[in-house]
Amino acid sequence: MRVYQTNEIKNIALVGASGSGKTTLAESMLFEAGIIKRRGSIEAKNTVSDYFPVELEYGYSVFPTVFHVEWNNKKLNIIDCPGSDDFVGGAITSLNVTDEAVILINGQYGPEVGTQNNFRYTEKLKKPVIFLINQLDSEKCDFDNIITQMKEIYGDKCVQIQYPVQTGPDFHEIIDVLIMKKLSWGPDGGAPKREEIPAEEMDKALELHKALVEAAAENDDTLMEKFFETETLSEDEMREGIRKGLVTRSIFPVFCVDAHKDMGVQRLMEFLGNVVPFVSEMPKLHNTRGEEVTPDSNGPESLYFFKTGMEPHIGEVSYFKVMSGSVKPGDDLTNEDRGSKERIGQIYVCAGSNRIAVDELHAGDIGCTVKLKDVKTGNTLVGKDCDWKFNFIKYPNSKYSRAISAVNPQETEKLMAAVLKMRQEDPTWVFENSKELRQTIIHGQGEFHLRTLKWRLENNEKLKVEYSEPRIPYRETITKKAKADYRHKKQSGGAGQFGEVHLIVEPYAEGMPDPTTYNFGGQEFKVTFKGKEERDMPWGGKLVFINSVVGGAIDQRFMPAILQGVMECMERGPLTGSYARDVRVVVYDGKMHPVDSNELSFKLAARHAFSDAFRQAGPKILEPIYDLEVYVPEDLVGDVMSDLQGRRALIMGMDSEAGYQKLQAKIPLKELANYSISLSSLTGGRASFTTKFASYELVPNEIQSKLIADHEAEMKEEE
Repeated sequence: MRVYQTNEIKNIALVGASGSGKTTLAESMLFEAGIIKRRGSIEAKNTVSDYFPVELEYGYSVFPTVFHVEWNNKKLNIIDCPGSDDFVGGAITSLNVTDEAVILINGQYGPEVGTQNNFRYTEKLKKPVIFLINQLDSEKCDFDNIITQMKEIYGDKCVQIQYPVQTGPDFHEIIDVLIMKKLSWGPDGGAPKREEIPAEEMDKALELHKALVEAAAENDDTLMEKFFETETLSEDEMREGIRKGLVTRSIFPVFCVDAHKDMGVQRLMEFLGNVVPFVSEMPKLHNTRGEEVTPDSNGPESLYFFKTGMEPHIGEVSYFKVMSGSVKPGDDLTNEDRGSKERIGQIYVCAGSNRIAVDELHAGDIGCTVKLKDVKTGNTLVGKDCDWKFNFIKYPNSKYSRAISAVNPQETEKLMAAVLKMRQEDPTWVFENSKELRQTIIHGQGEFHLRTLKWRLENNEKLKVEYSEPRIPYRETITKKAKADYRHKKQSGGAGQFGEVHLIVEPYAEGMPDPTTYNFGGQEFKVTFKGKEERDMPWGGKLVFINSVVGGAIDQRFMPAILQGVMECMERGPLTGSYARDVRVVVYDGKMHPVDSNELSFKLAARHAFSDAFRQAGPKILEPIYDLEVYVPEDLVGDVMSDLQGRRALIMGMDSEAGYQKLQAKIPLKELANYSISLSSLTGGRASFTTKFASYELVPNEIQSKLIADHEAEMKEEE
């Protein structure tokens, strides 16, 4: 194939809710462009997009699939994105490296929660949007109602370019108000027959044409002046106005298609080729220093690697976007993220699992290569005299977590390596070896997301694994003052061990004044500052340690050991073994032995004294609380709110947003453990949610008692 310049390349993401028909559309586009000779189907498991074994097993897109078509001497790089919210990472990756989004809407259901989510991502990234209403042959399709919903949600920016003469099983005709023609198809779809618009449709077509002309004119002063003078625009002028409106998100064109029957696909591709902006017309990206980078074929060579695929018999396939300059086989580049050198082997353009070798790719183009030594997803390779890095893809927080372990403990190391490798394919699989929880945790976007990972480990890597509920990272603190002392004494012939520590503990809050005196049972304890240390705990909160020992009762050299003993006890709290936080400790007295005292003795004495004082100081357990936002259809709000209240959630507010209700709540992490499954079951998959850590708050007394009892039982079992 020929080499395309930056001003001949367009990058497009196909996004939409699960089941909206993206993979079927991709198949028809490839067929229309002559890349494939026969259209596959999801049912037959022979599509270009869904070719990984796990995708064939479940019948869902799991990974974004890159393909290209050549159309009217232009190159369209298209990425077919997964529709399920569990695999949102693929859609976010694709929207970041493409320039336009085609959002498919299922004609049976209209805008769904997945539609809303994808539109929200395009809004954040300021990407142009084209809406495509699919499945017009469904008996359930109510096109006019879908348009009404879209206008309510997205406003008057939604401008129809097409509408169907009729929907349902007899669908085969569209009125196109840009070219003012009726398009009709035979049973096999393909190229449409173009005819004049029938008289009975003309009034509606003229009304929509006028609205389209006005919308196009609004994006260019010259076009607006002409519109005021003549009240019309030529077809080319309309295309120019639409193109400019797409760039500024001032217009969202609406098209019709039946991808399964290949009706409307060719006309859509004409529009993509003729109207949507080229790479060179889009806003420029920025490198990690905030510098604007122009996609210039004559600029410095830089490649951003946005996706890694693990393919049988090949290994890693590394997908990249040429950010600047041009790339050829044999180029020697530097990995700016890892400091290593790489030589690019053969470069390819993609059509799913099929790859076509090319001699060169220019700025803005998308391709892939294989057998790189040390390139990971998110890395940047650059040529000589270039030190750019790119890091513009931001993924959402995880929604579902499980502890993962190998059924055969001897395969633990193999499991770790496999999971880390798979994270290159999907960065929203987040892997954590938690010292605090003493578990290996895998975080994802939902139950199906993690079930997919498990399937791949067991079927591709031949690793049997099991999931369990992760422990909760509780925190321990105190609510009042207490004092305790402890003498550690051990004699075993020869040198012994001796250390005695007297200390006071109290809750600490930022900005508290230093203590001067304490009173316990009518006895006053005066604080004399000999030293003070403040430690920010890695897990949050603070420890303030004050040395108030006078008269040489404890030698200064033993103070670090006493502090270490306190720190060790805070690392595994006395109540549940969770981290402790926000405590002030005052060591005010003690004893030592001229021969038997040493660091170990004072460390052990401090641990026991601190633990005893902590238990007397009104100890409390804190639990992590998360901010929760749930996007839910209005008719299901009551059910969702009732479920949240049963999960100890505190409803903070409710807003209407783009046709959905947005519930805002604060909820304990413990209650989020299976929330993604419950919400999907409760709403039939029509709702979605996001979470973000908010704070630590006190657990209710009855839950605290149970947690302490469970921990004591666990400790006895370990003994």
